[in-house]
Amino acid sequence: MNRAVKIGLAGTCTALLVLGGIGTYNIVHSLSSPGDGTPAAGGTFDAAALSSTPPSNAEAVELTRAFLDSWSHQHLDGAASDTDVPNTAGQALRDYAEGLRLKKLSFARVHAAGPSAVTQGSTKVDFEVTARVAGGTWTYPSAVAVLKSAEGVLAVHWNNSVLYPGLAEDQSLTAGELPADASAVKVVARDGKTNLSAFPSLREITTTIRQNARATGGSTGTGVAVVDGGGALVERVRVFSKGRAPVIKTTIDARLQAVAEKAVKDSHLQDKPAGTVALDWNNGHILAIAHTGADGDIAINGIKSPGSTMKIITSAALFDQAGLTANSPAPCTDSLMANSQVFHNDPGVKANPSSSLAQAFTVSCNTSFIKDGFHHLVHGGDASALHDEAVNVFGMGSWSIGGGVATTDPSIPPDVQGSDQAAQFIGQGKVTATPLFMASVAATVRNVGFEQPVILPGQHQVTAPRPISARTAGALQSMMRGVAASGTAAPRLGGLAGVGAKTGTAEEGDHTNGWLTAYNSRISVAALVEGGRSGVDSAGYVVRQLLTAG
Repeated sequence: MNRAVKIGLAGTCTALLVLGGIGTYNIVHSLSSPGDGTPAAGGTFDAAALSSTPPSNAEAVELTRAFLDSWSHQHLDGAASDTDVPNTAGQALRDYAEGLRLKKLSFARVHAAGPSAVTQGSTKVDFEVTARVAGGTWTYPSAVAVLKSAEGVLAVHWNNSVLYPGLAEDQSLTAGELPADASAVKVVARDGKTNLSAFPSLREITTTIRQNARATGGSTGTGVAVVDGGGALVERVRVFSKGRAPVIKTTIDARLQAVAEKAVKDSHLQDKPAGTVALDWNNGHILAIAHTGADGDIAINGIKSPGSTMKIITSAALFDQAGLTANSPAPCTDSLMANSQVFHNDPGVKANPSSSLAQAFTVSCNTSFIKDGFHHLVHGGDASALHDEAVNVFGMGSWSIGGGVATTDPSIPPDVQGSDQAAQFIGQGKVTATPLFMASVAATVRNVGFEQPVILPGQHQVTAPRPISARTAGALQSMMRGVAASGTAAPRLGGLAGVGAKTGTAEEGDHTNGWLTAYNSRISVAALVEGGRSGVDSAGYVVRQLLTAG
């Protein structure tokens, strides 16, 4: 059959029901010159010399029906000869049928729509496609544009949109099992159900985990999809059956996460930026991460001087490396000069020349810890003892919590000089930490051993070079219980069973930051409030909510 149609040739247009495969043309892009330069219908169509007027409606419908008739009966070479680039069209039609596993194709409602608004000099013909493909039946509206040469020869203008509206030249269609959609992977809490993206503080973390962690379970659905040249999903255009999204299960406790989200917005904080982390101290699993503020996730990346919460590590170093006990003398004076800098206590701390280390810890006396630390842990200018304790016992280092989630490492430099040698013992100077690290410090004390925090179960956990001794852990637990029951944390945590804590207030420029880290029989928690005037009156409100819920 000669597919080119000459003006003036006799012929009548008969109604046609076309059956066979699947296909369409929708003129949704601006189309230009032929793709392979091969003329249609025996070389009679010249795309370089088009008629000054588009085909009439009747002419355009007649050619379109002939094109669709051949296509529906899978006479693909014949259908291709009705186009302006037969070689390109023929191969594309064959690939189309193979990709969709075409079983039957029909066209209906074929009618002219007048001059095309997209392809200059053509007449648009609309029609409806019904295709039975692998998995089901698909119906959609479509269209083609018909061109006329200066000599009066007609041709369907071809590009990949003929196969499906908007289909790009490097794309194809597939039917049956749909390709996996990476964005459909669910990152869920440890209950296996709650989607972490429902929590504002975890949305960025959720995206990162979805991109980096391996999903399990799930099942593919069926339908028709557009895929790129590599077979990756571009768009689902028809779904016959829905699949079940694969999941990535995390360690997050959905109930505790909801509490944390609320806690960092406590009205007592007066909208100050806050971050908190809760851990299962028994295994290091991260149960909650929440934060506010415009500077990102300060719960795991808010690197600040931790203030007096560092006295947990300082005490451990005094026990392990200097042989002190909780009852060792630690005189609390109003002020102390160390390496030419004068240090003071926080307001409300009373001088006590006969104070023990435990008593100094309870009231958070800075001068006691600077004096003992400087005297027992700095030798001949070597002030690396606190760094060594943090690394060897509390696991300080570069952690990977899993799923590609970035965290900022704490820092206690081993080579501090000058006044920083004294400031480090009270968590100032060049000492920095995050709520994540300080929650881990409290967990190490309660667990009598370091378990590196992770957000994915089964994630590799680094170990500390040396386990914390039972003697040191026991002394720290006793001292931290004293802080919660009758010391600096008592206004928020007093009366809570099994709680140990340590408050911190760190100077930063012209303001202070409030810290508190604590544990109970189930979890350990740390919170940071930027601009908090004290740990108990800022971070204390956040930690209390988590401890009472955990």
